[in-house]
Amino acid sequence: MRGAPSASFFAQNKTTFCKKSSNSFTVCKSADTLTDLYTPKFLKSGQIIGKQLALIRVTVNKKDKGMKLTNKLTFSIATALTLMLSSQASFAMKDNNVAKPYYSESNLSGMFASWAIDPKNSLGSINLKESWKKFSKKRDIVVAVVDTGIQYNHPFLAKNLYVAKGKLGADNYGMDFSKKSSNTQVIKTVPVDTHGHGTHVAGIIKSVFPEVKLMALKYYNPQASGQDNLNSTIQALEYAVDQNVDVINYSGGGPEPSDAELEVLKKAEKKGILVIAAAGNEKSNIDVKQNAYYPASYGLSNIITVGAHNEENKIISSSNYGSKSVDIAAPGYRIKSAIHGNGSGYMTGTSQATAFVTGVVALIKAKYPEFNYTQLRNIILSSSLKVGTLKGKVLGGGKLDAARAMDIAAHAHSKLFSGNSRKLAKK
Repeated sequence: MRGAPSASFFAQNKTTFCKKSSNSFTVCKSADTLTDLYTPKFLKSGQIIGKQLALIRVTVNKKDKGMKLTNKLTFSIATALTLMLSSQASFAMKDNNVAKPYYSESNLSGMFASWAIDPKNSLGSINLKESWKKFSKKRDIVVAVVDTGIQYNHPFLAKNLYVAKGKLGADNYGMDFSKKSSNTQVIKTVPVDTHGHGTHVAGIIKSVFPEVKLMALKYYNPQASGQDNLNSTIQALEYAVDQNVDVINYSGGGPEPSDAELEVLKKAEKKGILVIAAAGNEKSNIDVKQNAYYPASYGLSNIITVGAHNEENKIISSSNYGSKSVDIAAPGYRIKSAIHGNGSGYMTGTSQATAFVTGVVALIKAKYPEFNYTQLRNIILSSSLKVGTLKGKVLGGGKLDAARAMDIAAHAHSKLFSGNSRKLAKK
């Protein structure tokens, strides 16, 4: 059953809010805010090839010969490329110093940008600027943000909102599945974010991929019971799957499984929709069975579970961890992003880390729309940068690196989808 934010999702913390004045952006006062404490979990297994992480989760087929474990390892094009590109310290293309980023570098700093995308932070950042040098958009990508809603007219996010039906506007900018009272549920097309968490998560995704399309799906109501919030979650996920979104960012969960939730996530798996889920903020080793957290603990092939690290590439104290259960780490400490009220603020947690991974997945999918969810997942995990401080905390000790991911994506795309390159060369 899904608990209330005070118990399972959020914790009080001090944060600095930034407000937009009439002429400029100014940093305002420090105040109490709700810092994210979302959770989920699990995956199957992986292996280290040379110096780099190979593939991970696959669906178990008990009829396979030689199966002694509850899962099996497979090789993919991303794994093969990892063997070729085994240098762990440096992975940038030779022409990076010449190429210009697809998006303006001004996006990497300012009111809504965090240290995680700042090119000056070479140690802890996701290396976003270098990935933009290798990027060009082929098509729009829709990300469903299953959360507390999104402020529809936020100056940083208004142009990114997407609706599947009708015209985008003040009375139609997403879906609200949250339970309104103990007896009723009225589904609306105005997912108002009175909390701020969903807007913050959405802002992070946009900071990575400025042209991303965001579908706001609200499930959470602090007055609703854990079971009601779970039911609303399932409805939001079902809607996202039915609309055939490209990626689902889901920063929620609980310690108990749900057959209905598992069913809708299996439906997403069959449709090829990748789900990026937070590992959770309960300071627990989720490799341990009793610490299982759902939906991540379902072990589906379309889930990427994300832990949170700080600027020194260390797992933050609140983040769940697990060398078998957490697929990758991403920035999650004092992350600046949009908040409701037209401003920006800082939040800490695995929800923030999850959003960075979602942004990179969407960025790659926008350039290479031919990739299916398995290929995208392999690219993200195979390209993770192995660092000693994450050893034993996440699978392969790897952290998100957008430039490495874009490089492996380029090579994988060339191998998988450029079969006529020799014929073209002869002409």
